[in-house]
Amino acid sequence: MFTVAQIHKAHDKVKSGADFPGYIQEIKALGVEGFETFVEDSHTDYFGANGYKTSSDAVYDALTIAEKSNKEKFTVRLKAHQKGETDYMTFCKDCAENGIEKWVVDLHKMTCIYYDKGANEILVEKIPGV
Repeated sequence: MFTVAQIHKAHDKVKSGADFPGYIQEIKALGVEGFETFVEDSHTDYFGANGYKTSSDAVYDALTIAEKSNKEKFTVRLKAHQKGETDYMTFCKDCAENGIEKWVVDLHKMTCIYYDKGANEILVEKIPGV
């Protein structure tokens, strides 16, 4: 099965949201079936076949997640990130400021779903191919 070190090696190639589709293809080839990233500190739970799970450590000091989500503002910031206009840390701060607690990626459905603190779906996106 895959390791967090392998995933981090793939992630090191990501400079902006524009690199995300290639990263997804690379970790999918490792056997990752999905993952859940928590905006508070960017720790991530990765899932594979037969109930396999591994988790990464926190990446940065804890951010405060806004109590109320702002879908419109978040969508604008997400689009900027996807165009390569922001780095990962800026994107995470944008998520926190706009009430996004986590995102869940399903590599079978090729979706990324953003959730608020109440576990409400704020935005569902189809992950583009490379």
